[in-house]
Amino acid sequence: MQLLLLAAAAVLSLSLLLPSPAAAHNITRILDKDPAFSTFNHYLTVTQLAPEINRRETITVCAVDNSAMSDLLSKHLSLGAIKNVLSLHVLLDYFDAKKLHQITDGTALAATMFQATGAATGSAGFVNITDLKGGKVGFSPQDNAGDVSATFVKSIDAIPYNISVIQISSILPSPEAEAPAPAPSQINITALMSKHGCKIFAETLLANPAEKTFEDNVESGLTVFCPGDDAMKAFSPKFKNLTAAGKQSLLEYHGIPIYQSIPGLKSSNGITNTLATDGASKFSFDVKNDGSDVTIFTKLVTAKIVNTLVDEQPLAIYQVNKVLLPEELFKGALSPSPAPAPGPEADAESPKSSKKKHKSPPAPPEAPSDSPADAPDGDVADQSTNGGARFNGGGFVAVILSLGFAFLQL
Repeated sequence: MQLLLLAAAAVLSLSLLLPSPAAAHNITRILDKDPAFSTFNHYLTVTQLAPEINRRETITVCAVDNSAMSDLLSKHLSLGAIKNVLSLHVLLDYFDAKKLHQITDGTALAATMFQATGAATGSAGFVNITDLKGGKVGFSPQDNAGDVSATFVKSIDAIPYNISVIQISSILPSPEAEAPAPAPSQINITALMSKHGCKIFAETLLANPAEKTFEDNVESGLTVFCPGDDAMKAFSPKFKNLTAAGKQSLLEYHGIPIYQSIPGLKSSNGITNTLATDGASKFSFDVKNDGSDVTIFTKLVTAKIVNTLVDEQPLAIYQVNKVLLPEELFKGALSPSPAPAPGPEADAESPKSSKKKHKSPPAPPEAPSDSPADAPDGDVADQSTNGGARFNGGGFVAVILSLGFAFLQL
C-alpha cells in the first residue's frame, strides 16, 4: 500500500511539471458561435480590429447583434470611421457580468481602444459605465453628452481577467468616431520601394500590368512583401524565363489585398490568399510567427520579413530576404518529367542536338536556397525538427504509472 501511495505521489508531482497550454483568446472564434453577431464579427475582421483584440489582455468587447449593426451601416460611414466606432466598443479593462453589477460608487470610466489609437481627442475615447436601478447597467460615450445610449444584455464569454465578451443593446454613438476618416495619402509605392532597398522589384513592377493591381488595392487595404535587390538580382534569370502571364502572377503573389500590421501578421498565422489568387489557382502561402520574426512559407521557399518600409493603414510594405516562389509556376518548370523515349526521327538527330534538347537549365549559383528543387527538402527538414522537439507528456506519465504498478508486484 505504501508503494502504491509513493507511486501515485510521484505521478502527481511529475504531472505538475508537464507544460500547459498558455491562456489565449480569439475573438473571431468566440463570436462565431452565435450567428446573431456575424456582422459585428465580420467588421472586426475587415477593419483589422480582431488581431489587435487577440493580442491584448484585460479587455472587454461590447458586441452588438446584427440588428444594431444594421443601424450603424445605414449611416454609410467609411471603413475607417466604422473601425473607430467599433474600437469604441473595446474597453481596456475587464468587466464581466458580476463586476458590472458591483461597480464601486455605481459608476466607472473606461478607456477604449479608440482612445488608445490616438485618433480620439480629449475624453472622446472614454465610456461611462453606470449601475442603474432595477439591475440594469448603462453605457454612455463621453462625447455623447453623458446620455445612456446602450444597456448590458448578457455575457457571451469570459476568460477571467483576460477577456470578457458581453452584448450591449445598441451601438455607442460618438460624433468624433463617426467623423469621416482622412483619406489615405497618395503614396507612390514603387518610389518608396526603390528608396529602401527594393529598386529592382519596383522597376520590374512598373514594367508589368501587375503594377495597376497593386495601385487599385491601396485604398481598400494592401500589404506588399518586396524582395530586396540582392534576392531579385539572383532571381532574374528565372523571372526572364516565365511567360507574360507567369510574370504578372509572380509579382502579384507578393501582395495581399488587406492591410496587415506586424502584430496582425503574428496573430493571424495560417494560409493567406494573395493578389494572384483567382480561384482556379490558389497562389497562397503560409504566414507564421517565428519568435520575433514573421516568416512566409511557400511550398518552395521560406522567407523572412527583414525591414518595414511603411506601416500606415491602409498600406504596409515589408522587405523580405527572398523572392516568394508559388508552386503553381515553378514546381513543374524546375522539376521536369522524364523525356519520352526517342522515336525514329529522334534517332536521326545528331548527338549534339539531342543533348541540347534534354539538358535541364542550370539553377543560378547566386541563390541556391531559392531553387524549388532544393527548398522543399529544407522546409520539411525544418518542420520535422520542430515537431521532434515537442514534449510527449502522455507517454511520460504512462511510463511513470507502469513503474508504479511494477513496484506493487514486488
